[in-house]
Amino acid sequence: MADILSYVLVPIAIGAVAVVLGLGLWNTMQGGSPHKSQRLMRLRVLLQAIAILIAMVTIWALGR
Repeated sequence: MADILSYVLVPIAIGAVAVVLGLGLWNTMQGGSPHKSQRLMRLRVLLQAIAILIAMVTIWALGR
């Protein structure tokens, strides 16, 4: 289980955060809707919390 977490879920979670961050920055740089930028940044914060949770569970599983 630790292998699945560390080699699959952690990179997916980090990648999702990076993609949403990039989309938010792109929208801001293009002068897009501020509501869309705000929504993307809120999604980024949620995904970061999930990524941290997955990383902590992975560390716990590797320590067992």
